[in-house]
Amino acid sequence: MAITLRQLEIFEKVAVCGQVTIASNQLLLTQSAVSMALAELERLAGAPLFERSGRRLFLNDRGRQLLPEAREVLARVHRIEQFLEESIGTPVGSLIVGASTTIGNYLLPALVGEFSRLYPGAKPLLQVGNARQIEQGVEAGELDLGLIEGLQHRPSLAAVPWRRDELVLIVGKDHPWASLGQATPDMLQDAAWIMREKGSGTREIFETAMERAGVSYAVALELGHTEAIKKAVEAGLGVGCISRMAVQRELDQGWLYEVANPIDLQRILLVVTRKNDYRSALFKAFLDLLESKEDL
Repeated sequence: MAITLRQLEIFEKVAVCGQVTIASNQLLLTQSAVSMALAELERLAGAPLFERSGRRLFLNDRGRQLLPEAREVLARVHRIEQFLEESIGTPVGSLIVGASTTIGNYLLPALVGEFSRLYPGAKPLLQVGNARQIEQGVEAGELDLGLIEGLQHRPSLAAVPWRRDELVLIVGKDHPWASLGQATPDMLQDAAWIMREKGSGTREIFETAMERAGVSYAVALELGHTEAIKKAVEAGLGVGCISRMAVQRELDQGWLYEVANPIDLQRILLVVTRKNDYRSALFKAFLDLLESKEDL
């Protein structure tokens, strides 16, 4: 069976008008085209849908049952057409945004909320993972765009700098480094490090910085979430290295202490997208919002 939208449209119009002549005029079709479409639809249905009385056509029981179903299909198609027309110039629909953990937990929720207020017809959906997972999701088409805090690893993607960020070394208030306020390379080498998992942008930036400084180190505890790292450090289990924006509250409250160090822990947050993809009004509007928040 291969019912067409045109057949359903003609069926609905004839059901309302009751005459092929009137329906054909309203649809800007010939009477023969309308009659042929009805005949084909009834053939596909396996039985008549109308009772005929001269030029008048009346729905029979099967036709009356079909009419609301046909109208629902036509209404859905109309909504799709309307969406496609509106989305050319107005941000509407869903946008799936991926963000690595620090960005997703500490920066993006407020931005998503602001975007939803600006564009009530738009629905940004946020997915959080580590930087490698976000890049993979964008490349596979599972995410429309991503924001990552590590280095770019997939050359198929376009990566644009967005914001500056800084990693800080943190210890609990009872840790020996808390009173010193700073650490030498030898101290860094001997520390019990509490770190994010492999694939995390924070972990990668830390490893790169330590390698450039020629400092070897050992990871004592590996945790998959920034909040877990903060709690472990606060409990005195070791030294952590996480984004300043993720730990500023704890530093201000005196629950954790920042330790000055000789390595460069500055980094750039990136927006990653697929190259040469079509960019809808929704996509462009979200990029515009991100650009308005950049600090580069």
